[in-house]
Amino acid sequence: MERWLALELASTIRHDGDGGVADDLATVPGTTHWIRAQQDLLTGLVPAGEPAADENLRLDLIELRQAVRALFARAVSPAPPSPADAHRLMAADRALAHLNATAAREPVAPQLDWPADEAPAPRLLSTQNDPHVRLVAALARAAIDFLTGPHRAQLRSCTAPRCVRYFVKNHGRQEWCKPSCANRARSARHYQRHHKAGDGQPAV
Repeated sequence: MERWLALELASTIRHDGDGGVADDLATVPGTTHWIRAQQDLLTGLVPAGEPAADENLRLDLIELRQAVRALFARAVSPAPPSPADAHRLMAADRALAHLNATAAREPVAPQLDWPADEAPAPRLLSTQNDPHVRLVAALARAAIDFLTGPHRAQLRSCTAPRCVRYFVKNHGRQEWCKPSCANRARSARHYQRHHKAGDGQPAV
């Protein structure tokens, strides 16, 4: 399944399996673990050897995530946003300003690599030496690429009970982010129909 850095960042807020919401960026070790899990997506965007997190980086990532999730909520509108933070979303103009400012923290220039007997490939030339700045700037650029690309139109907020994920719709009939959410949503619908019928109300 295709993965997107912006979606991975937004999904660091997730259902914890027990009816609550978990935050992968709640602690410095958790943030380091999340960064390392994105190593394949960060290749070519940040220097080899992903940086370990500290408290400043953790807070930077949380603020960037708030901006990304606010813009995801705008992208799926008029459908409802993820319920995880729908009541406290960053204002859209502030989210845009923060995303752009974060991306600008690392000035980069595109370069062409073309080794002999290999396909040409782009890379970004940067004079920024701080790995933490490079990481958050790369995540901001990834969010800009996602929100200006073709997948934005397929972005959805999962409506299954207790789910708080955004996902990219892969086919025309997809309503939920994963099969377990589909099963939970169908079970909830069945319960509601049965409950209404049991109360003497017509089942829907």
